[in-house]
Amino acid sequence: MPRKSVPKRIAEKAAPKKPQERVSRRSGYIDVPEAVEPRLVGYARVSTDEQTSGLQLDALKAAGCQRIFQDKLGGALRSRPQMDRALAELRAGDTLVVWKLDRLGRSLRNLLEIAETLHDRDVALRSLTEHIDTATAAGKMLYSVLGAVAQFERDVLRERTVAGIRAAQARGEHVGRPPALTASQIREARKMLDRGENASHVARVMRVGRSTLYRATAEVDDRRQA
Repeated sequence: MPRKSVPKRIAEKAAPKKPQERVSRRSGYIDVPEAVEPRLVGYARVSTDEQTSGLQLDALKAAGCQRIFQDKLGGALRSRPQMDRALAELRAGDTLVVWKLDRLGRSLRNLLEIAETLHDRDVALRSLTEHIDTATAAGKMLYSVLGAVAQFERDVLRERTVAGIRAAQARGEHVGRPPALTASQIREARKMLDRGENASHVARVMRVGRSTLYRATAEVDDRRQA
């Protein structure tokens, strides 16, 4: 008896499947992305009083930078669009290359902030003039020093802020946001409440919430009783 032909679709289902390169997560494996080669990304900055950035660009190209971003800004401007693009371009394992460290940060604090950002993103920093490369053992120690200096800057700023607040409080000055109601408005609100007017109405007249009105009048009452 002649053997009947099997439909192609059924034959494909019955045929053993070839091993696939990607295995499902259900089987306990995940796809491993292909390794990405680390890149050298250059950044140059020239101020308006400088004639050209050719020296920086030549040094960055000689260092092997695949991409170079350049800003030309005045001393008072804080925005650096090409710096923002360079930071967005960087991936973990990349290296940001500058001609000198002062091209990267407009101030010591700004330099520390950028260095911390690069370190957190696993991006190395290389300065051609100062011969600094944080991808090396000696360069990694620089990140530790910069991190310590940044923490010191934050601690000093915090101490100055606390000292300034305490000094202002000792002089009897108000610290924080300006009060929602002035002293004359609080006195007027207290008179309206004493006349029996509704608190919601008084709050609308003063353009504040009821809780703000209650808190302000209560503080005045407490000071009077004290």
